[in-house]
Amino acid sequence: MKNILLIKEIYLEAFKSLGSKIVKSYFKIFTWFCFASFLVVLYALIFRIVTGFPFQ
Repeated sequence: MKNILLIKEIYLEAFKSLGSKIVKSYFKIFTWFCFASFLVVLYALIFRIVTGFPFQ
């Protein structure tokens, strides 16, 4: 739980100093898009490992 709170604090500090609301919105959307993309890739890798895909 402590790690999650630290990550949240770092995330909030990173966007606190940005000026424009458009820039803030863009980077927040981009951050969530990257996080979602990472989860999809992680899911695909785990799925391939569980189903016995032969990595060559």
